[in-house]
Amino acid sequence: MASIKEQFEIPSKMKTWAFALIGIGVLSLIIGFVTKGMGDEHEKAIFIGTIMYNTIFWTLVCNASMFFICATTMAWAGWPAAFRRIPEAISVMVPIFGSITLAVLLYVVFSHNHHIYHWTDDAAVAADPILKGKSGFLNIKFFTIWSILAVGLWSLLGWRMRKLSAMADEASLGGMSAAAFIKENTKRAAMFLVWFGLTVGSTVPWLWMMSLDAHWYSTMYSWYNFASTFVSGMSLVALWLIYLKNKGYMEYANNEHLHDVAKFMFAFSVFWTYLWFSQYMLIWYSNQPEETIYFKHRVQGSYKGIFFLNLIINFICPLIILMKRASKRSYTLVTFMAVLIIFGHWIDYYQQVMGSISKDHVTLSWLDFGVLSFFLGVMIFGVSRALASKPLVPKHHPFLKESIIHHT
Repeated sequence: MASIKEQFEIPSKMKTWAFALIGIGVLSLIIGFVTKGMGDEHEKAIFIGTIMYNTIFWTLVCNASMFFICATTMAWAGWPAAFRRIPEAISVMVPIFGSITLAVLLYVVFSHNHHIYHWTDDAAVAADPILKGKSGFLNIKFFTIWSILAVGLWSLLGWRMRKLSAMADEASLGGMSAAAFIKENTKRAAMFLVWFGLTVGSTVPWLWMMSLDAHWYSTMYSWYNFASTFVSGMSLVALWLIYLKNKGYMEYANNEHLHDVAKFMFAFSVFWTYLWFSQYMLIWYSNQPEETIYFKHRVQGSYKGIFFLNLIINFICPLIILMKRASKRSYTLVTFMAVLIIFGHWIDYYQQVMGSISKDHVTLSWLDFGVLSFFLGVMIFGVSRALASKPLVPKHHPFLKESIIHHT
């Protein structure tokens, strides 16, 4: 164990890139606020919506890392132990991005911005039977309480998992036996997964995103968004794993581990497509106005190109490139596909949110990429600091040996 590089040291170039991206993002936000945020209601909605979909996307992507840890913990899977500290570090960003998400969403609902959430208009709700029927769920009080609980418990339960994991750096596991350590991990993972199912798997996407089109609903919507953020989360794990391997870290992680991570990228790209097609096909087949209203301007209007671009980037490219075994073990191909998948699902979140806020015009511009650079910079800085805060290898984890000899 003494010969391996256990402690990550943040390169100065990484800090420079992170601060540069954050600087570009802050400058974009300032210019965007002056040019759009202080304009008419439509321009304000575009400015806020751009921040909304970015912060929701990155919050859920980082939260998917903790889901991965908890799901594999519940399965008693030993193979991720060698690179476990990567998804742990990514999940550190959930309280940060989640706080930004809460600030933006609560500003929207308490300012009664009807251009974003139509259901915050009391007069409109009173005159609309559909909105009135959903008022028990779509109301500011429930939205606020559930959003705070969602982000708060994601952060708390994730922190508890990371705190317990840190005990694997101690020779005695903090006085716990290996069996007790695994049992406690399993209990805490189960708690997170239950809450994850009640939020990401159901209510949170309904509240934060589906309610942008308050007359429309889909029972597949939450699973669609889960698949989108999970495959992006696994792509982010792959990028950090490859980066650390190229820098001489993570000696116990090898092509076998990268292969399995890439299999998740491939499999959930297919799963996302299954949900994409099923949701669209069922609504198209039923041809009911209250359901087709979501797709009409996306399939036939100005968002048509972006809507179908999603299918090319998020399904056809992973299907063709990641199907072969060799491609899942290639640093170059996995890096390319990881970046492409994250970008593709970021575009998907763009069309989901902005396609509802600005239905007649595609607003994708410098502001979107500027805000994206802010979140990328914060993510790079935050994750690198989390990686440097404790050993990269949980050397006393009971499953570490199983991970080292893992073979696909």
